[in-house]
Amino acid sequence: MRRLVVTEFLSLDGVVEAPGGERTHPHSGWTFPFATEDLQATKLQEVRDAGSLLLGRRTYEQFVEAWPPREGEFADRMNSLRKAVVTSRPGALAWNAERLDSAASGSVRSAIAALKEADGDDDGAILVAGSPTLVRALIVWGLVDELRLLVYPVLLGGGQRIFPDDRTTWTFELAGLDRFDSGAVLHVYRLAGS
Repeated sequence: MRRLVVTEFLSLDGVVEAPGGERTHPHSGWTFPFATEDLQATKLQEVRDAGSLLLGRRTYEQFVEAWPPREGEFADRMNSLRKAVVTSRPGALAWNAERLDSAASGSVRSAIAALKEADGDDDGAILVAGSPTLVRALIVWGLVDELRLLVYPVLLGGGQRIFPDDRTTWTFELAGLDRFDSGAVLHVYRLAGS
């Protein structure tokens, strides 16, 4: 079974919205002052190790606008990865992406479970970046194997978050902790018992 890994830029107050310059938040680009070479190397290794991306529609639309014109190893890897997109909007998708087929399995949850079970040309993890609405559902559905939370030393005072608010308990185990020179800290958690 392929592992489903959620990777997020997270403020101290839990905000994931607009870390890279998106126009949806008054503090858009809040990660930029904390970028360091060691942090960028960690993110590059993450996409090298990924087998594919799973994205929500809004994040897909932001990424398809941002990544194809860029150059460099990170951009090349982002552009070449296969993508599955959770969307109900009609129309063809670009950027090496396919619509997640929930019609065949009956639900988005079943389609993602089938994606995890599917054999592919690669054995890398399914990486979910951004996509806060999708991530909340994935957590509730118990489909997340690993959370990689890159926490930045900044409070944003509000914005989109990934954590469900339904008072259910999920237990994760700390699997890794890396501190970067900028003060950002990567917390890696794996679902307990997986």
